[in-house]
Amino acid sequence: MDVEQGNKEIAISQKWPCLGQFFAKVKSAFIGFLKKIKKIAMDDPRRMIHAIKVGLTLTLVSTLYYVTPLFDGFGESSMWAVLTVVVVMEYTAGGTLCKGLNRAFATVIAGSLGVGAHHIAALCGQKGEAILLALFVFLLAASATFSRFIPEVKARYDYGVTIFILTFSLVAVSSYRVNELVQMAHQRVSTIAIGVATCLCTSLFVFPVWAGEDLHKMVASNLDKLASFLEGIETECFGEKANFESLEGKPFLQVYKSVLNSKATEDSLCNFAKWEPCHGNFSFRHPWKQYQNVGGLIRQCAASMDALSSYLTSFSKTKPKFKADAELQLEIQSACREMSSESANALRELSLAIRSMTVPSLARCHVSAATSAAANLRTVLSNDITVWETVHVAMIASLLAELVNCIKEIACSVDELAELAQFKSTDSVHSAAVKPVLEEETPQQVAIDISS
Repeated sequence: MDVEQGNKEIAISQKWPCLGQFFAKVKSAFIGFLKKIKKIAMDDPRRMIHAIKVGLTLTLVSTLYYVTPLFDGFGESSMWAVLTVVVVMEYTAGGTLCKGLNRAFATVIAGSLGVGAHHIAALCGQKGEAILLALFVFLLAASATFSRFIPEVKARYDYGVTIFILTFSLVAVSSYRVNELVQMAHQRVSTIAIGVATCLCTSLFVFPVWAGEDLHKMVASNLDKLASFLEGIETECFGEKANFESLEGKPFLQVYKSVLNSKATEDSLCNFAKWEPCHGNFSFRHPWKQYQNVGGLIRQCAASMDALSSYLTSFSKTKPKFKADAELQLEIQSACREMSSESANALRELSLAIRSMTVPSLARCHVSAATSAAANLRTVLSNDITVWETVHVAMIASLLAELVNCIKEIACSVDELAELAQFKSTDSVHSAAVKPVLEEETPQQVAIDISS
């Protein structure tokens, strides 16, 4: 059978070569598409679970339309529950809470105002009603649209304001022609509330994805990426087998790149995390804003690394010859290696402290060592004028010293995060009290009470 099928394919390709090439391209594209889907699913299996959750939620709310008794109670407004699930269901629990609560409250408030506007406008007669309704729509729509430019409103309630404008306009305008306005508004609010409630239950109780947890892990992961860059600098540039001529294309020179573009994701996760209830080690008032501060400093450090990486790449292409004596080169190389090593260790400790939610006590020691090495190198560069004959070495050392300052700021910010979030202390002894001995006791004995 396989031989016959192969002969048929050969015959087709010989008879219509263009058609054979077309089918080969389609097959290749289809296989590539399947591999891409598999990779996306393998990278984060939660994506598959989210897709299943969305399908499950839509199936549940669609029963409002399929089951006759439910359809008789809600009528055509049952479709609003389906539409609500489509627009509200987000990947994270915080995202679903943000959009769901915004939609629910905006619908209730706008629907109530729309009914109220209808009753007020009806007092002015048929001709005056249309004019007054148009005026209400203009005033509320303009005011609500302008409120979207307020940063606090834009960050957390932008979707709710949009739904408010939509709902009020629909209710107010349709009230001029619809007789049973209150019943219609009640049906729509009820079905939207059902859709929101179903989304929230599915998102919160069925394999929830927490935005706060993702933000927490993302900040720690970014610190690890910066540490990997500095470890590469230590090994490839200042190690025993350092070779500046073969730096181009090294993986460590690219590892920090993704950190530079992480702001949008961090801001989105932070906004959604503020909506989430208590979960795991994260309380309701967890200092999510501080994660943004730490992330901003991490990006500044990544920008300094980008400058150093660009200089190292161009440095490896120029292949300069050093004029400074060997002893001085060794002193500079040793100081740069120590700065790179201690800075990388500090970043690893900060990442570990965030992941384990413990106070980063060891990181301070590494930061102090890196700062001391930078100070010593700065002294060498300022005292020995022959170093400046080798501008490249001085520039690399200067950029590394700048990185040490950035890491010091990151460590201070993580310390502040540990204090605000009440990270656990790694110290086993918290306090000790010396008790005086009694006269009857031996004078050489001292009683020490240690309390944790």
